[in-house]
Amino acid sequence: MLKILRAKLHGIRVTQCALDYHGSITLDPEVCKLAGIMPLEFVYIWNKNSGQRISTYVIYGEAGSRCCILNGAAARTCQVNDEVIIGAFEYVAEPKDICERAPIVLTFDAQNNIEERLRYVVTQDGADMAFNIVPEPL
Repeated sequence: MLKILRAKLHGIRVTQCALDYHGSITLDPEVCKLAGIMPLEFVYIWNKNSGQRISTYVIYGEAGSRCCILNGAAARTCQVNDEVIIGAFEYVAEPKDICERAPIVLTFDAQNNIEERLRYVVTQDGADMAFNIVPEPL
């Protein structure tokens, strides 16, 4: 089994840190829907400002809010306005299965508006694999 990227929110900014909460990351469900990230799904979070790396599960916040709220212990790993990368993953049985996937990547501006929707595409020619980033309409 290979663990591969399924969806990524690249450069979304932290809007709040809520230490006195049960834990998780709260995200706008509209953003999650565009990326294919589910509620209760475990994600990895990489803080571009501090280098901190954590994992937690997703809960949905208010639709249209563009929120990215670190809750509970995760709140200690970020500051408001830190830029983070959030990755969701899946497992594939064989290396050739990677070519059947095309992870969605959303990039963000400083107000958490979506700037780009991209696909990561892997193709295979014999034993060689190639990687391309393909833009998609929003």
